[in-house]
Amino acid sequence: MILIHSIIMSIMNQQELLNRITFNPKTLRGKPVILGLRISVEMILELLGKGATTEEILEDYPELEPLDIQAACFYAYSLVSQEEIIERVAN
Repeated sequence: MILIHSIIMSIMNQQELLNRITFNPKTLRGKPVILGLRISVEMILELLGKGATTEEILEDYPELEPLDIQAACFYAYSLVSQEEIIERVAN
């Protein structure tokens, strides 16, 4: 029973994270953005990839919340976890 409750809560939390991401063709050419902001998932991932910490991002973009950064990461995970990885052979 506890495991089922934990799984349900995890799914609910994942959906809450994804609900923080939105798309609008009129906002940043339809790129996924944080709900209510013109801050793209792409930009957040780029900052993290270049070594910025969550704290630094939140300091530079005070309109963001910690869950927004987590949502951007989870959104990216959701996309790549559904892809099939094809091994490429170098010519």
